[in-house]
Amino acid sequence: MSNIRFTSFPRTEPPPAWTAQILQVFRAAEPSICTKTLAKGLTSDAVLARLCDDLRSLGFQVEGGKKAEDKIKRPVFFGENGEPDLQYEIDAFHPEWKCGLEIEAGRGGMGNALYRDLVQALVMVELETLFLAVANGYRYKSGDKDMISRDYDKAVAVADALYGHSRIRMPYRLVVVGY
Repeated sequence: MSNIRFTSFPRTEPPPAWTAQILQVFRAAEPSICTKTLAKGLTSDAVLARLCDDLRSLGFQVEGGKKAEDKIKRPVFFGENGEPDLQYEIDAFHPEWKCGLEIEAGRGGMGNALYRDLVQALVMVELETLFLAVANGYRYKSGDKDMISRDYDKAVAVADALYGHSRIRMPYRLVVVGY
């Protein structure tokens, strides 16, 4: 049985039809990325590197490195002559599915990257679905004590609050993946 799990939002709609294809990419890499079975989790860049080829085979544009030309940017505003004025970076983007992918590792739950990802996705042009991959359990030390941050559970709880509340309507679909 796989440790890769997901929850999609809003919960009143089925997941996008191509969700299984993306999850298969995570499951194929599970032995090398799973935070439940590895003694120490990987960085988000290392997880993305293990998924990169399979994501590209699905049609994703994938961040290739830390140089500016290797980044995947999504426009937020267009300015003079239709050129993007403001853009946010994303780990991967599928133009046909209008699907963005963000992978978070240790700081996903502890450093509030989850909130940044959710807010930036709100304003990215032509992003209709965000896949947010977070650790099932991020292991770290606090003093001499071994700790586990349950990032997947935290991300699902935040998404439940956002997608279930009557005060707001989120403009994109969200799939939280625990790896």
